[in-house]
Amino acid sequence: MRYLDSANLANAYVSGMKEDLAMNGNQYTYMGTFYTIGYALFQIPGTLAVTRVRPSVFLFVNEIGWGIFTFAQAGARTYNQMYAFRFMVGAFEASFFPSILCAEAYTKHELAKRIAIFHLSGSLGTSFGGYLQAAVYTTLDGVHGIAGWRWLFIVCGCMTAPCAIGLLVALPDLPSNTRAWYLSQDERKFALERAITLGKSQPGEKSLDWTLVKRMFSSWILGYVLYGSSCQNTSYFAIWMKSAGYNVVERNVIPSCSYLISALCIFLWGFGSDLTGSRFAFVFGPLFYGLLPTGILAFWPKNEKLILFAFMTGGVQLMTAVFFTWANELLVDDNELRALTISSMNGLQYSVSAWLPIIIFPQTMALMYRAPTFRRGFPGTFGLVIAGLIAIVGIKLLADRDKRRATRRAILQNSSDESSIRKESSIDGDITAAERREEDSEAEKI
Repeated sequence: MRYLDSANLANAYVSGMKEDLAMNGNQYTYMGTFYTIGYALFQIPGTLAVTRVRPSVFLFVNEIGWGIFTFAQAGARTYNQMYAFRFMVGAFEASFFPSILCAEAYTKHELAKRIAIFHLSGSLGTSFGGYLQAAVYTTLDGVHGIAGWRWLFIVCGCMTAPCAIGLLVALPDLPSNTRAWYLSQDERKFALERAITLGKSQPGEKSLDWTLVKRMFSSWILGYVLYGSSCQNTSYFAIWMKSAGYNVVERNVIPSCSYLISALCIFLWGFGSDLTGSRFAFVFGPLFYGLLPTGILAFWPKNEKLILFAFMTGGVQLMTAVFFTWANELLVDDNELRALTISSMNGLQYSVSAWLPIIIFPQTMALMYRAPTFRRGFPGTFGLVIAGLIAIVGIKLLADRDKRRATRRAILQNSSDESSIRKESSIDGDITAAERREEDSEAEKI
């Protein structure tokens, strides 16, 4: 529902909203920017709050909030009103994704596949939005005098509230404070013991200070920001189809198929990563493939089928689940730092997304060339893929360096402990010998 409620803007735009709200400039890009600003601003505060407040309650309130403003978009009469509504949707959605990713009780061979299953639901939600808009447009367009694109927001808003109630009832919270009705006392105890065994701190164990913030910024956020910024091409699939002459149903349904491909790949990368235990291979590999579709769009060939292939397979490079799993494992022993880093990875990437599309994907450029070729945008994302690959290699090298340092520290610590034990044993031995001599002397006197 979160992805459906955030991605339905593109479906509405190509289904009549552009004409109804007189969006003849960069208004579509600005709507995305306002959403991103709200999302980025409330990401870190919301994610830190969920380490102190029961997640099921906090996220329930947030989902009700974004559901209300999703519903409100159906009544927008100007694009200025849409700016405000999109900002509020982004603000309420901000905490959800990184909060769920702060998994507590899963091992290295369990976590990536679970995050992958969770993350692919986003692709399925985005895909479902296209099919939903196609169905709404063909069956509800004009009913009670309401345009089909407005019905999309009404239907999505009505669907969100029951899901929020389900979240309140079903989300198990953390191992340390769960009250899930479907978990027995033994299962709750087992989850908590696993979290402790895995070295995961519980809420309130460590205080947040500027040292922690410095540690967060010294971690590997740059790679994720570059990777996330390189994944923007598919957002313009439906816009290209509109300029190419596809009808309303086609430009809602065909892009939805690309999200199904993304969902399958997200599933494969997550399971492959857990199966092999390698995070780097399943972060670097998918992004390396991204050079192909982004390269095609960057050079924009005249072959329409080649462009269609590039848009359809652009989501193959999505490996967010594995990237976040990597961060989870690197910060396994610090609950607050893990929450702050994951939310910062997501939040800073969205912060960049707030202004980058305005520069490289302006709608006025599409009007200038009478087709959405985006002569800055597609070459720009191609460059970001290359930069992301370099940063990921750097992350791997730093991770290996830290691992070697940790191993050396452990060896030195063990050596120091053994020396201390030998020294104590020697002292104890000396004391025992002295006591024995004293006893012998007293015996001789007697």
